This record gives sequence, C-alpha cells and structure tokens, in this order.
Amino acid sequence: MADAAVEMKALLGIMARLRDPEGGCPWDLEQDFASISPHTIEEAYEVDEAIASGDPESLRDELGDLLFQVVFQARIAEEKGLFDFGGVVEAISSKLVRRHPHVFAEAETPASLDAQVESWESIKARERADAEGGRKGPSDPFVGIPRHLPALARSAKIAGRLARLDPATLADAAESLPPAALEAALARLEEAVAAARGADATPALVGRGLRAWVWLARLLAIDPEQALRLADDATIASVEKALAAVGPRPSASAASRDDDAADGHQAGKSGGR
Repeated sequence: MADAAVEMKALLGIMARLRDPEGGCPWDLEQDFASISPHTIEEAYEVDEAIASGDPESLRDELGDLLFQVVFQARIAEEKGLFDFGGVVEAISSKLVRRHPHVFAEAETPASLDAQVESWESIKARERADAEGGRKGPSDPFVGIPRHLPALARSAKIAGRLARLDPATLADAAESLPPAALEAALARLEEAVAAARGADATPALVGRGLRAWVWLARLLAIDPEQALRLADDATIASVEKALAAVGPRPSASAASRDDDAADGHQAGKSGGR
C-alpha cells in the first residue's frame, strides 16, 4: 500500500504547479468554483458507476478523480484567502468526532441503526440551530438541502425533514404533507394522467404526482432515485434484448455524438486527465 501522507502531499504539490501563474496549465488557471462544480458532480456520478461495475481498479481511479476535485476547489479557496485543504480535512474530522459521541466521547451507543440515525438528525438539528445564531422565529427545517440535488433525491430529503416536524404546526401547508398510503399516490398519478389528456396539465400538477411517489418510496424504505435508475436499467436491457433478437441495428455512435454535442461536452474535462 502507498503511503497516504506522502501521496497526498505530492498531489497538493501537483495542484499548486497546475495553478502556478508562472508555467502552470492555462486551462487549470482559468477555472473557478463555478466552472469546476459541474465536473465535481460528474465525478461523483462516475464513482457511483464504478461501484456498480464491481471493478476495484475503476473505483480507485474514479475516487482519485473525485479527490482531485476536492483538492482543486480547496486550492482556489486558498488562493482567495478563504481556507485551504488542511481546513477541509480539519472540518470533516471535527464533524465526524462531533457526530459520533458514542465513539469519541462518553455517550451511550444507540441501540439500533434507526436510533443511530435519529441521534445524527438530532445532532445536525442542533448544528443548524447554532449556525442560524440568534435569528428570530422558528428555525428553517430545510437548511442544508441543496436546491441543485437531483429532484427525486431532494424531494426524498425534504420528505425526511417533514416527517420529523409536528403535523400540528403544518396546518396551513396541507398541500406539502405526505400522502398516507398507496391510494393517495395512485390518486395523484391518475389526476396527472387525466390532466395530461386534457388542457389542464401543468408542471405543478405533475410535480405533485411525482412527490406522492417519493413519499410512497419513503413509506416503503426505498430510495426513489435508485428505484428509478433500476427501472430504467431494466427498460434498456429489455429493449436491447428485443433489438438483438431482430438482428443488426444502427450504430449508437452517431446518437452518442449528437448527445455529446447537445450537452456541450468539453474535451478538456478535468477528471479525464
């Protein structure tokens, strides 16, 4: 095994060279937080893909690409006098210690995984309250949920936060409350389908139908993002099987090129070094 401290120091040195105004890489020097952000998201998905593939070498490489994104963002922050990579490591180390008092302090070990999750949520709620300081009024229950998460994943997180609120405090937000059973989710879906066939279809109506299914997934302890991914995988597999049965088909390369052009794919993707 490689010496992690030595290799990490080398990576930080490489990043410094790439961002050196005297002799650094022009592409790297042009980047800022916003321009790097899409690459960071893409690398996270590629890690997920590598995990699904079961290929440890691919996973190692993709984790390295994701780590490079962290190093890159930290370097930009250091140049701006905001924080450095050491600060990033210190922050996550402190958070892990703070959120595991049963390991690093004298707190009692939770009796179950569910109890552990509840303990984490309680600690995070206190952290959010501390971060809001002396702000008047009730604390925002949705602090920390990124708006740019994939919509299903974000809706699932919102559902989790709502489930921990007192229903009595949400009397004026009945439309935001979860459906209680499968029938409610089906009713929402039927409403959306009926509207789609008429002239009343709206993004809000379809969104309510989708949200109902997110709540159903929560009731069944199923990750909606993963469920949709598996359903799409099954669709692709069944279509490919059907196409294979009828003989040769057009190459996918042209469609792939069209997709890349539409997405504005950049040849200089940082993770593809």
